Amino acid sequence: MKAKLHIETILKNGITQLKQSFCTPPFKVADVTEDKSCPLLQLMLMSSSPGILDEDEYELKIELEENSSLRLHTQSYQRLFNMKKGAKQLMEVYLQKGSSFVYLPHPSVPHENSVFTATNKFYLNEDCRLIWGEILTCGRKLNGEVFLFSKYHSLTEVFINNKLVIKENLLMQPLLIDPTAIGQLEGFTHQASFIFLDEKTNCVDAADTIHEYLSLQPEVIFGITAAPANGLIIRLLGYKAEQLHDCLKAIVKTIESGTKIINPVVANAR
Repeated sequence: MKAKLHIETILKNGITQLKQSFCTPPFKVADVTEDKSCPLLQLMLMSSSPGILDEDEYELKIELEENSSLRLHTQSYQRLFNMKKGAKQLMEVYLQKGSSFVYLPHPSVPHENSVFTATNKFYLNEDCRLIWGEILTCGRKLNGEVFLFSKYHSLTEVFINNKLVIKENLLMQPLLIDPTAIGQLEGFTHQASFIFLDEKTNCVDAADTIHEYLSLQPEVIFGITAAPANGLIIRLLGYKAEQLHDCLKAIVKTIESGTKIINPVVANAR
């Protein structure tokens, strides 16, 4: 199935509104903003499909007008089903001056023999804020499908004023390279990456707060790196998808509030 999604936002009287929304099956977009007076627009990206199937091709385009703010949510875990030829997804996000985009999709769960390629491109202008996270699991662990997928390839590029500042290339082919080997995941089964860019944030203080929080999370290791622009790049390894997802959400909370997280999140097994 070939599917397309196009979202445009606009700022009216200090409140971000949905200017235009177009999607083809299986996509659907719902406005889940509870406080309509809040400057932030919150949208839920839904799908009538149980997951991504063989030969699926998804194209997502999101455009944020000047000073608008969008937080995009997903409905559930992204399942990648058994495939022969493979599936792919392209997402392009354009942020005009002063706009903000937050997107922490649910973890991806690649089934046995799945083949998936994702390309994510973010184009930022001046004074923009980007928060983006990605979580990859080993597969359906409880079904015995640990690293039985054929290929998972995710390429993420971030441009500021048309200049490439961040490029992440995640490629896993368990049949060719053992994920448990030295220099790979070394026993961990889940991984997460997080990109944060914002010219106005004190990233030194934010990094200290995030480090303190993540240090309290059981069975999780992490690394925090200063981004080429004012921002942070964070990577986490663990054993539970929900725990890593909760960690990323907690990181967003501390970035947005500028305060410490008093009660660390300890997720249930997933």
